[in-house]
Amino acid sequence: MTGRGGKPGSRTPAGSRGAAVVGSGPNGLAAAVTLARAGVPVTVFEAEATIGGGTRTEETTLPGVLHDVCSAIHPMALASPFFRAFGLSERIELVVPEASYGHPLDPADGRGGIAYRDLDRTAAELGADGPAFRRLFRPVLRRIDGVVDAAQGGSMLRVPRDPLAFAALGLRVLERGTVASGLRFREPAAHAMIEGVAAHSIARMPSLGSAGVGVVLAALAHAGGWPVPVGGSRVISAALADDLLAHGGRIETDTRIASLDGLRDRGGFDAVIFDTSARALARIAGEALPAGYRRRLERFRYGPGSCKVDFVLDGPVPWRDERMHAAPTVHLGGTAAEVRDAENRVLRGEHAQRPFVLLAQTDGFDPGRNPAGSHAIWSYAHVPAGSSRDVREAVIAQIERFAPGFRDRIRAVSVTTADRLGEHNANYVGGDIASGAVSLAQLLARPVLSPQPWRTPAPGLFLASSSTPPGPGVHGMSGYLSARLALAEVFGLPVPELAPGAPSAS
Repeated sequence: MTGRGGKPGSRTPAGSRGAAVVGSGPNGLAAAVTLARAGVPVTVFEAEATIGGGTRTEETTLPGVLHDVCSAIHPMALASPFFRAFGLSERIELVVPEASYGHPLDPADGRGGIAYRDLDRTAAELGADGPAFRRLFRPVLRRIDGVVDAAQGGSMLRVPRDPLAFAALGLRVLERGTVASGLRFREPAAHAMIEGVAAHSIARMPSLGSAGVGVVLAALAHAGGWPVPVGGSRVISAALADDLLAHGGRIETDTRIASLDGLRDRGGFDAVIFDTSARALARIAGEALPAGYRRRLERFRYGPGSCKVDFVLDGPVPWRDERMHAAPTVHLGGTAAEVRDAENRVLRGEHAQRPFVLLAQTDGFDPGRNPAGSHAIWSYAHVPAGSSRDVREAVIAQIERFAPGFRDRIRAVSVTTADRLGEHNANYVGGDIASGAVSLAQLLARPVLSPQPWRTPAPGLFLASSSTPPGPGVHGMSGYLSARLALAEVFGLPVPELAPGAPSAS
């Protein structure tokens, strides 16, 4: 993509040098699209050979078999305010299965659970705990737009647009984030299901940080669902890049920006938006940032890493509970207590003997992605930060626990250890795919305590990665919010329309 682009926007103030975006993850591309739509000349610089950051799809096992490099299933694809404004669902094909995720249990612990988009159907299969599960989520679903705004709309220091939605969400986070979390349910399945979703946070369990992630993602499972992008996650970054190029933007791959001098050598820019980790911003910007602010970036904490294990099977996963075939995402960790124990061991710097495994099986929902007979399985387990351990045997054993015969179906395996994840994507410090520990403190101050944490003290420099609110996930909101600030403060331009076919300033 190096050097591709079009005619610069015409409404940018005379003499403007436009904007640079460092990093082409979904947040970087969201920022670039927003600026370009407003008429600002934009160049995106990507250190790797391909764009996308956490939304890439590549051959990691066998030739012709595609695996998503980081994110595979996208709960925010239909809910993110940016993607809704951008019209993502009109630009790419998203398959939304009837089931969002599954959580099997050992036979001795009873029947596991399936989170269907239909909350009532989900509750009906949870038996005695069904009414309690319904009562937990029904008030949140009734005000889901306000809940999404509270979780995704910006800094946690702002006044929520829907106080009732914020209250409903807050009460449930308080319940799930404390010792009260197990009091609502009498049987293992419902409690384990919600803890499996909370484990996406890679945070201490229970805690308010992990509970916030768990309640919001679990609610989305019963609202819009958890979509599978047809063709893999790369189609999301491709849709963003296509729109950027169509509105005059440029993308330069294989271009690592090591310092601000690298941008000055290219003529300089009026605004620079960093889709990088907080520490990388401190390193690249250097003395352009005040010493105190730079120290806060350098002290920003990162969480545990992930070891990714991709499989190719000669048939579907042989689930003991056949209902699991209906879910693109399956959480493998056993009971809520087991999930918590595994995750908290990782937080203490240990490798869990029975790790929590997050597994995605997309072939049944996107059958044209891979050759017939090749069943691509995506999975990862959480490990201590910077771990170089290959945990494939622990992952296989955990899958085999719920799918006897899984090992016999393996044709190929590819492992990316946590330390190598950091090499592959510089934002994943130590293999932390959240680009910063998820805790209440770091959700409030991400990376600093401010109502507009995307702005740095240096004029024209902005941070737009998952190291800023609303945090981890493929939602584009960090980039969108930073670009809005840049448009107002640097270019004096209004926020543009982003929908397909909407008029732009370019």
